[in-house]
Amino acid sequence: MSPTDPLTRRLLLGRFGAGSVVFGTLLLPAGTLAAPASPVAGRGRAGPPPPSAKAPLVMLDPGHGGKDPGAIGVTGTYEKIVTLAAALELKRQLESEGRYRVELTRSRDTFIALDDRVGKAQAKGAALFVSMHADALTDHSVRGASVYTLGTTASDAQTAALARRENSADRFGGREWRDMTPEVARILSSLVRRETRVGSVRIAKTLVGSLDRDLPMLPNPDRHASFVVLKAADIPSVLVEMGFMSNPKDEAALRRADHRKMVAGAMKRAIDGYFSATTQAGADGGRAAG
Repeated sequence: MSPTDPLTRRLLLGRFGAGSVVFGTLLLPAGTLAAPASPVAGRGRAGPPPPSAKAPLVMLDPGHGGKDPGAIGVTGTYEKIVTLAAALELKRQLESEGRYRVELTRSRDTFIALDDRVGKAQAKGAALFVSMHADALTDHSVRGASVYTLGTTASDAQTAALARRENSADRFGGREWRDMTPEVARILSSLVRRETRVGSVRIAKTLVGSLDRDLPMLPNPDRHASFVVLKAADIPSVLVEMGFMSNPKDEAALRRADHRKMVAGAMKRAIDGYFSATTQAGADGGRAAG
């Protein structure tokens, strides 16, 4: 029988004395009963392949959380809600091909101190740290994404103000420097950070290029300032402002799942490009050494 043919079913309509029964035949429209799913087809819908233990670990950091709501949008949207939703979507996309191990500094609405976010990435041996935010400005006309790396001075006044607000979440007292004099800590940080800085700049430029394909961007979107959450001396780290909650258009966009999916897709492209370039650079270095 063709799947488009109508189906017939004999049904018991009634039972009478002396064992008499009455049956009726019903004609059902095509497609009323679906065929059972094929076991083979079901296996095709399995989850993403598990990553190798050697796969690079990407630590995603949804900004704020718990008692710290972050920026509050023009219609009352909390930054902490938007950043967690976007980070979970990016995690899903990064894990879809089994190329990375992915963890979040927080996976629910909890407060995590800034140095604890950095410390978690270091303790896990993260290869990349990406902090995700959607801040607010006094000028509600400003909109667009931007990417930040660590700098001893801010690239501009607007970035300096953003860094002050982000750093006010708590004080910085990184575990690795607490028991050292400022002079020793500065020397050690400088030695380790040189290589880390190169990686941070590379991922920042890659992110700017990828986000610029799909999103409105701030002028000169590759910026830097002394963000506490970027102070892991041994892990390339960036902070991505996905937009501004103070701008009605940015806030409305970031409330939508389809927009967050697009933002995550652009960030995934950049992360793919970053690790591909890093792997190629390592291979080229190995050949040159040989």
